[in-house]
Amino acid sequence: MNWTTADDLRAQVQKLWDKGDLLRLCVQGAVTPPRRLRLTGPTSTELTERFDEVRTWMKDLGCDAPTVSAPRYRLVMREFRHRVLGLNTLPDEVWLDTLDDALALIGKQKEARRFAGLVELARERQPAVLVWLERRPSTALAVASVWPRLLAVITWLQAHPRPGIYLRQVDLPGVDSKFIEANRGVLSELLDLALPVEAIDISASGASQFCRRYGFKDKPLRIRFRLLDPGVALLPSFCEQDIGVTQAAFERLDLPVRRVFITENEVNFLAFPPLADSMVIFGAGYGFEVLTGARWLHERSIYYWGDIDTHGFAILDQLRSQLPHVQSLLMDRATLLAHESQWVEETQPVVRDLPRLHIAETELFDDLRGKRLGNARKNCDVRLEQERIGFGWMQQALAALPESTTRTTI
Repeated sequence: MNWTTADDLRAQVQKLWDKGDLLRLCVQGAVTPPRRLRLTGPTSTELTERFDEVRTWMKDLGCDAPTVSAPRYRLVMREFRHRVLGLNTLPDEVWLDTLDDALALIGKQKEARRFAGLVELARERQPAVLVWLERRPSTALAVASVWPRLLAVITWLQAHPRPGIYLRQVDLPGVDSKFIEANRGVLSELLDLALPVEAIDISASGASQFCRRYGFKDKPLRIRFRLLDPGVALLPSFCEQDIGVTQAAFERLDLPVRRVFITENEVNFLAFPPLADSMVIFGAGYGFEVLTGARWLHERSIYYWGDIDTHGFAILDQLRSQLPHVQSLLMDRATLLAHESQWVEETQPVVRDLPRLHIAETELFDDLRGKRLGNARKNCDVRLEQERIGFGWMQQALAALPESTTRTTI
């Protein structure tokens, strides 16, 4: 039986709630027009053959209920004359006449009153965010318990645009750095509406760049490197030259080396052997913008050593967007085939084109994303992690590198 039941009607209204349509009416403040719900009833044949079921169906819909206890929807009845049953009436339409009726039908009056309180507070303190309440009513309900504090942060930033301090230094009752960090997503959407354009750095986006976007100091980015030449030392010569500095400090170093290696694996970084006129940087995956300010890197030979898989080549491609002269190291076909016993399967491979790869790199990348490597591994997304490459093989590759002809200022 596909006749519409009272539960079906409630489900229709619940969908309106889930989409936020009912709460948006609280923001708009307009008189709610009646809304018609979908109703499917029995056919003429079903009336004849299943008359008792039809009567039960009508009773369940509330056709026989007293006015005082009737469901919170209005049934419009239609008279019809049946050739067997004579004159009868059937529900023909179902209407919700008011927002209160819709809310009562699904038991959401309490949540709606809470949301109305959020709207009232926003109208009073920050009218600019009303559009967000209309756009994201469900999200607003989820942060209802902290809504006054969110508005307080907005008001504070309006009074202190681009403050140039750490989040820890914001002095507001009930607001600390952890609160702001935990609500960066919602705050970003609200601040973009409430702050003047000049108070927002539109080039910074995402939760990780919240501080930069709104003018707070951020934790300095740090770069970790090792000096591989025993004759070049920043620390006393008997110390391991494993050094971490801020991005700003790294930009000013202009280290006296000719070759710079970048590797993604920390063990490889730590085990990188001594090498004249060289250093190694511990990379951090997709995020090489941290190196762009170090202009001296453009005057060094740079080698990137990543996994031989589609993501490794994607990282290499991104690195070349910052440092176009980067060469790949141990990311070649010979290395991959020599270590077939160490292959694993790559999950969620990159399939987009990578325009900055060199010819041999592109050919290998195409074979990887096309699953064309090895008959025994047909339809397998091949991956060779850098730490699985034999150490002796790595030493031979380093020994075979040409002497750098890149100009330096040492």
